[in-house]
Parts: sequence; C-alpha cells; structure tokens
Amino acid sequence: MTQSNYRTGLLVTILGAALLGFAGIFVRWSAPASPVMVGFYRMLFALPGLLILAWRSPKREGVTPEAERRGTLWAIAAGLCFTGDLWTWHAAMNYTTVANATLLVGLAPLWVALISVAFMSVRLRKRFWAGLLLALAGALVLGFAKGARWGTGRGELLGGIASIWYAVFTLAIAKARTHLSALMALLWVVITCLIGFGLIGAVQGAAFSGFPPRAWLALAGLGLVVQVLAWWLITWGLGHVSASLGSVGLLTQAIATVLLGWMLLSEPVKPLQGLGAGLILAGIAMAALAPPVPKFKPE
Repeated sequence: MTQSNYRTGLLVTILGAALLGFAGIFVRWSAPASPVMVGFYRMLFALPGLLILAWRSPKREGVTPEAERRGTLWAIAAGLCFTGDLWTWHAAMNYTTVANATLLVGLAPLWVALISVAFMSVRLRKRFWAGLLLALAGALVLGFAKGARWGTGRGELLGGIASIWYAVFTLAIAKARTHLSALMALLWVVITCLIGFGLIGAVQGAAFSGFPPRAWLALAGLGLVVQVLAWWLITWGLGHVSASLGSVGLLTQAIATVLLGWMLLSEPVKPLQGLGAGLILAGIAMAALAPPVPKFKPE
C-alpha cells in the first residue's frame, strides 16, 4: 500500500462518514415507518443502483475464484453483523435516548482496535492509542452535549451490543475488501441485510406499506445517499487503510450529524459540541500519523 493510497483511503472514508450524518435526519423524516422497515427499505432502495454499478464495473484483476468466494463469505458475514448493529441500535432507542444509543455505538473503534490486537496479530503504536482515546473523548463530549445521560441500563446495554456488532462489521468488510471490489462487497452486504430485515419484519408482523410521501422520500434518501454513496466511499476507503484507523475515521459521522442538524433542522450548536468536534478531528489526525504494524515481527 503506497502512502498516496493510504492518505486517499482515509480521506475517502472520512468523506463517506460525513455523508452518514444524513442517516439520523432521514430516519427522523421516515416516521411512522418502524425501525425494521427503515432498515428493509434502506437496503431495498439501495439494491438497484448497486446492481447496475456492480454490473458495469470491471472485475477485480488477479483474484482467484477461491479468493472471490472467501471475500463473498466475509461480505455476507459483514451484512449479518450490520443487520444486528442496526436492529439493536434501533431497539436501544426504545429504552433510552437517541443520544445515549448513538454515544455507545461510538465505542466501536475501541472494540475494533482490541479485536485486531488480540486476534489478528496487529500491533498498534502508542500514538494510535492516544489518538483513539482523544477521538472517543470527543465523541463523549458530543454525546453529553446532546443530552446523553445514563438511563435504566437496558437501552445502554443494547447500545453497547450494537457497538460490538458495528466493530465486527467493520473488520469483516475490511477482510472482504482484500478479495472483492468495494461495489461487490457492498452489494453482498446489502443483499444480506435486505433478507435479514425482511425476515425480521415478517416475524414481527411489521407494516410494509401505508407510509406518507415524506417517509418514502426519506427511505429513498437513506438507500441512495447513505447506503449507496456513503457506504460505497467507506467500503472503498477500507480497502486502503486498516480497519482500526478506518473505524476512528467513521467518528466523523458524529460531527456531520451536528452540522446537518444545525443546517436542516435548525438545531442550535453549543460550544461544547465544538470542543467535541475538535477532539475527534485531532484524534483522527493523531491516529493517521501512526499506521499499524500489520504483523508481529519475530524476535
């Protein structure tokens, strides 16, 4: 991996994470669609565009059929994890505040780093850990500024579980990218999530229709802007940076959510939120200057 690809990969991941900031706004506008239906139609609206883009894109060179099968399995595993992440995150918001649930999902970069070190023979430099903690501190400040407070514990537990799902998803999609193009990896994720949310919705007896026009437009926005454009950029970026650094870059979503809330929903921006955003950006910059050593070197 060249230094140029490394920088470009991080910048593209951050840009995609910024576009994820639209997710919260679209979810709010999609009411009265249930959380499961939000996930289902997010994937359904994304699928046609991804099928067209994947069909028109050239096949990745130098990948054997066996490697392609491994990449597909990793992408399917990522889709299962992403379904679990969105499902538990939405469920968490039934028992605690959106700020609490979002704050706890933001712990995912910590789990990515710990799993990488414990099970994937990755060595992270001290400067990376310092940047990670700085970025997490910024996310914590943003969460408190948005009103995050400890509740009864049930919603917080679900939010914590969602963060683990998100971490494993990030690692799985990064593994898929070693064998698949960004579009093919994302296509398998979307297909898996679509089936998963469809089955959950059918079991729960969720309403698949009867939404007002604004809700349908918001669901289409989730599919096209968030699931296709944002995640295409992120998936491409994760093919050029480590999963640990990419997960830290994804914290940019929290900053984008604040700015978009101010621009589109007239939500006031507090000085404390500016401090949190600054800490996140500083943490990302520090982590970016300390790329991980992929494998332990023999003594």
